[in-house]
Amino acid sequence: MSRRSGFTLIELVVVIMILGILAAVAVPKLITTTGSATDNGLRQSLAVVRDAIEMFAAEHAGKLPGLDGAEATFKSDLKPYLRGDFPKCPVGAKNDFVDFGSTDPLAGDAAPTSGWRYNKSTGQFIVNYNAATSDGTTTYDKL
Repeated sequence: MSRRSGFTLIELVVVIMILGILAAVAVPKLITTTGSATDNGLRQSLAVVRDAIEMFAAEHAGKLPGLDGAEATFKSDLKPYLRGDFPKCPVGAKNDFVDFGSTDPLAGDAAPTSGWRYNKSTGQFIVNYNAATSDGTTTYDKL
């Protein structure tokens, strides 16, 4: 009498059902993790650039960077205070372009062409995007 080894169809179905349940629980958590990681990276980029603006102003008797309204001047003024290149915005236009706004307070665009917005009079630096953050509690331009 020979004995067969292997799994029965019932055992395989049970294992597949268990894996399906685990996947159904894990996938939503992974999706929200990606959104919160993007938001946290964006907050860090904002903090770095805002700190660079404050350091520039502290070392130049209160004068803010980019007073001539040119993006190239703004970036070159901040270059000594940043490690590496000017950061790219991870949401909205997803680039490193800086738009100079004059309203106070600044607000982001619904369909931006630049990743950042800067007010050369007040030193305010924001994300140029007014969509809701991944957790839905605020908009990107309010971070």
